[in-house]
Amino acid sequence: MYSIPALELPPLLSAAGTVVLPGSKSISNRILLLAGLSQGETAIRGLLDSDDTRVMLAALQQLGCAVVQDGDVCRVTGLGGPDARVTLAVPQAQLFLGNAGTAMRPLTAALAVLAAQQGGCFELSGIARMHERPIGDLVDALRELGCTVTCLGQEGYPPLRVAAAAGPFPARRQIRVRGDVSSQFLTALLLALPLLTAQGDMVIEVEGELISKPYIDITLGLLARFGISVQREGWSRFTLPQGSRYQSPGEIWVEGDASSASYFVALGAIAAVDAPLRIEGVGLDAIQGDVRFIDAARAMGADVQGEANALVVRRGAWPLKAVDMDCNHIPDAAMTLAVMALFTDPDGPATRLTGIASWRVKETDRIAAMATELRKVGARVTEGPDFIEVSAPLHAPESGPLPRIHTYDDHRMAMCLSLAALQGDSRGVVIEDPRCVGKTFPDYFETLFACTRPRGAVPVLAVDGPVASGKGTLAAQLAQGLGYRLLDSGALYRMTAWAALQRGVALDDEAALVAMLAGLDVAFEPQGVRVNGVSVGDELRSEAVGNAASKVAVLPGVRHALDGLQHSLRALPGLVADGRDMGTVVFPDARLKIFLTASAESRAGRRHAQLLQRGISSRINDLLADLRERDARDTQRATHPLVPAQDAVLLDNSDLTIAQTVDQVLQVWWSRA
Repeated sequence: MYSIPALELPPLLSAAGTVVLPGSKSISNRILLLAGLSQGETAIRGLLDSDDTRVMLAALQQLGCAVVQDGDVCRVTGLGGPDARVTLAVPQAQLFLGNAGTAMRPLTAALAVLAAQQGGCFELSGIARMHERPIGDLVDALRELGCTVTCLGQEGYPPLRVAAAAGPFPARRQIRVRGDVSSQFLTALLLALPLLTAQGDMVIEVEGELISKPYIDITLGLLARFGISVQREGWSRFTLPQGSRYQSPGEIWVEGDASSASYFVALGAIAAVDAPLRIEGVGLDAIQGDVRFIDAARAMGADVQGEANALVVRRGAWPLKAVDMDCNHIPDAAMTLAVMALFTDPDGPATRLTGIASWRVKETDRIAAMATELRKVGARVTEGPDFIEVSAPLHAPESGPLPRIHTYDDHRMAMCLSLAALQGDSRGVVIEDPRCVGKTFPDYFETLFACTRPRGAVPVLAVDGPVASGKGTLAAQLAQGLGYRLLDSGALYRMTAWAALQRGVALDDEAALVAMLAGLDVAFEPQGVRVNGVSVGDELRSEAVGNAASKVAVLPGVRHALDGLQHSLRALPGLVADGRDMGTVVFPDARLKIFLTASAESRAGRRHAQLLQRGISSRINDLLADLRERDARDTQRATHPLVPAQDAVLLDNSDLTIAQTVDQVLQVWWSRA
């Protein structure tokens, strides 16, 4: 349990501020493939930086496209030639596409056609879940066309191999695809079939009702930007005219992701009470179908106003209103509606969402997953083959462990269910494997925390202990595992000592040290500490600076001057703070206080090994004497001496590995969550 990265969201009270959306995944990967099939260079601005786009970019590079990141512009040089012919630069490749359906489906179609035309062999695979996502309807359509497509595992599922055509190609100029499974199959064919129009029109006929029509609109609009005008007869027949050719627009912008906007529209509808929440990157005129989520949110009571490339959201009706809605046109964003149902009248009707059969074949079976996780936060849920009904909780449990939201390696499950932390009687939720949001919105949680305010105090885990006890390493690993901010208070005192040594300020001149601190601009970064714009992380680790830090730390004025900076770092989602008095003085209300220690001999041995790794010679007996002197100075100082807090958990790690120490602390932490 403790090996699974998890992020605790404390109960959230309100939302306000500005959110800048990442680029649309659907648009990003369509543009990347079209740029890869075009002649010359396409400059793409606003491209989403996510797991799905990274695997698409890596695949294009494997296939011979030049990809250059130029600041915030991605420049892709395609495989198209001056005669409009797209020529394979490499005859074979093995492409790993993760769990990116927006890469797997269109690349399968394009490479199947190119391999059939020009020879070659390409294998396309992904993670285990991708191999469970059906692709049979696309495979059938490509085989009907005359392509050679082999399913390397279960028939109708990836991994796949595409190779040279076994007979005349194309065998047909009119193919069929079912419309009621996934719009990505039709999108894949629309993106690939211009490759076959040199000798005549290519026609795609859709059998049955086409789902997710707005996503097809995105595909058609982007094809037009790349010079291909598709003739459409309703939603059942699409013709790619003879002579169609990919023509780069030169430069193209990626619109902000409308599906990602849905979480913040919902956030504003629930919690933007005192001030509005502004969402930048997408407006009411967006080309993405999921922008119609706004209509659904308004139907539930949200106050949403549109500006040029922005939305402004406030809470409107409260509680939110239940809806009965066909969500065929917004299947991804509809997941957010299911979570908004938590905030409707528990004595009123259920929210019923229909037309969502495609949820069953996404990153996970989203209908089953959503039903399971919503029940964990108290919702009453009924599910069916293509619908879900959600009623608000009658009450939330007042005690017991926090609900742990399993995310199924599905980015949308993590982002949707994070909103459950806004429930009025919520004690918070735990999101398992929060890193799965990297598929489309890597900075989702940072963005959420920047525009929300907690209902109570931000949780703190305080780690105190003597020098060389391993508390810094422990705190860093705890912060990484919990997704929390990190405060290395020792670095602040070392920074003070370093600055004093640099400027010739006496280490016992309290007034001069306090004045010096007032003029320093200090910033914590993943790489270390930056002082007045200069990184000083390595310099702070010297023995001279460490000894000087122990001397300035006894001065009350210095400690008081640094208190404000330390308190400012207590921000969502939480803080892991290590030092000498984190649990006793700086954060006396910390949820968990660890007092970490080890024998002086063990600590001297560790410090000796650390110095050797850094190429610094030392004598272990000298280090032992120095540690004992610093221990005495820290424990006997008049101001904030080093002592365990009365409610601290005492942990001697003399005989423990860092992994064992981390695991013990996490067990206690989650037991108190």
